[in-house]
Amino acid sequence: MDINKRTILWIVFAVSLVVLWNNWQVSTGHPSMFAPAPPAAKVAEAKKADASASAAAAVPGAAAAVAGATDVAPFKAERITITTDVVRADIDTQGGVIKRLELLKFKENGHPGWFGGCGGLFKWCEPGDNTKNVVLFDVDAGIGKTYLAQTGLYGPSGALPNHTSPFVAKPGPRMLDNGNQVQLVLESEEGGVKLTKTFTFKRNDYVIDVRHDVTNVGAAPVTPTLYLQLAHDGNKPAGDSFFNSSYTGPTLYTEEKHYEKLKFDTLEKEAAEAAKTGKPMVQDHAVKADNGWIAISQHFFVSAFIPQPKLTHEIETSKIASNVYGIAVKQPLGTIAPGATVSNDAKLFSGPQEAKLLDETAPGLILVRDYGFLAMIAKPMFAVINYIHSLLGNWGWTIIVFTILIKLLFFPLSAAGYRSMAKVKLVTPKMQAIRERYKGDPAKMNQATMELYKAEKINPLGGCLPILVQMPVFISLYYVLQSAVEIRGAPWIGWITDLAQHDPYAILPVLYAISMFITTKLNPAPADPMQAKMMLFMPLAFSVMFFFFPSGLVLYWVVNNVLSIAQQYVISKKFGTPAPAKA
Repeated sequence: MDINKRTILWIVFAVSLVVLWNNWQVSTGHPSMFAPAPPAAKVAEAKKADASASAAAAVPGAAAAVAGATDVAPFKAERITITTDVVRADIDTQGGVIKRLELLKFKENGHPGWFGGCGGLFKWCEPGDNTKNVVLFDVDAGIGKTYLAQTGLYGPSGALPNHTSPFVAKPGPRMLDNGNQVQLVLESEEGGVKLTKTFTFKRNDYVIDVRHDVTNVGAAPVTPTLYLQLAHDGNKPAGDSFFNSSYTGPTLYTEEKHYEKLKFDTLEKEAAEAAKTGKPMVQDHAVKADNGWIAISQHFFVSAFIPQPKLTHEIETSKIASNVYGIAVKQPLGTIAPGATVSNDAKLFSGPQEAKLLDETAPGLILVRDYGFLAMIAKPMFAVINYIHSLLGNWGWTIIVFTILIKLLFFPLSAAGYRSMAKVKLVTPKMQAIRERYKGDPAKMNQATMELYKAEKINPLGGCLPILVQMPVFISLYYVLQSAVEIRGAPWIGWITDLAQHDPYAILPVLYAISMFITTKLNPAPADPMQAKMMLFMPLAFSVMFFFFPSGLVLYWVVNNVLSIAQQYVISKKFGTPAPAKA
């Protein structure tokens, strides 16, 4: 069989990239490239409702509390701002809800446009302002954004203090100043139950301790249930596109079912089906555990409620309002006698997906750093990269050193592949002579070609094997660079100010195209003129694609290609220049 290994190489490479993009799209909660995209949620619908009030329908018993609130005197709510060295949080006394949380050490990433930045020659840039801090929890009806952390109680005996009830804040410091922690204590009493919420913020910590003290101030026993809920709109992240897509949605972890990712559009379909049939909404995930966590994950950041361990709880997803969805933990607190108090200690992590922080916060939380289907390779790979960075202090040079190490690791395999390609180049005139001689008889042409390969001890797939073996490494590195918040905003040299974003001036993609062109010239030329033209066109096509890739990944490819060119050149010289074919 007539096998052109260079054609096979490019086909495998191209198909691998396409499959990579498609799998990444699906794994991050977006539709497949080969399926029609679902209709986008209408922002206008999100503007019609106040997210904090409409969220009452998400928790049993909360709706009744809202209805009863109209019978009491008006309550003047206020937002209390707590500031530490890493976060600034706004907590509303109407419900004790965290309505805004700002990360003081992380800036929004405005993707710089090509050839002059945003508003330059090509007016391509994504929303973001490098002068503003990243904001996680927030409510902005103007853009349809809803992202809240809500807690409260409900029970069979009637309305209890929940995330819509009025709370009174106790006096105290609101800034960390010289201390190591700052607390906000809120109190509310309803239905014979007093709920005290205590938020504890600590220095250099993205974990907020959330304590609930439930006191029965009535004359009869009560059996309240505590809920911890995260609410989020179903909109795609700002600037989300085909080449710059990321997952945002509910996630959860239990020891039984491990890590689970949910999709907003799936919750929408389940809610519609429940409304149609009159049955409860399907809970297609772990629903009961005494461990784990729930979260809203997004690119580089996560907010996760870690409920009190060893206390059985239920996990529930819901549609709260139009284009607003929730994931909640519900923990029964047992029967509380009159005058008795039950305490519950939970944690709320809201911050960057730094590996060390996630490992220290809760088991399994590291899984929100989504490494895809090659996590077994990607996780130790990041450990090696992180160690190299601890020695060098610059992520760009770290990637270069890591590339050299990978090249050395695969050197024997790559050398064998280049030797095979050099041999093919050496006998190319003989192969062309065979094609000319048997151009009217494909069967004899294939037979003669195979005999030539056998005589010259050439493996026709020898040049493809190194790429196939290294492909998992390339894909894993892509996931590492795409998921590692440590690399977000990290500069290299000169024009590369963020290795997690594309090259603003497309210099690295152009260098990649040049390196691929040289590599193509060093490889055996296909006998088919059309294939030869395709081989010259492919580097340009992939370079255009790399305009949208993280510059750190393109840097890896450029360095890898330069090293490959040097290695291939030396091996080609060793095998000499092919002699003219004999008649």
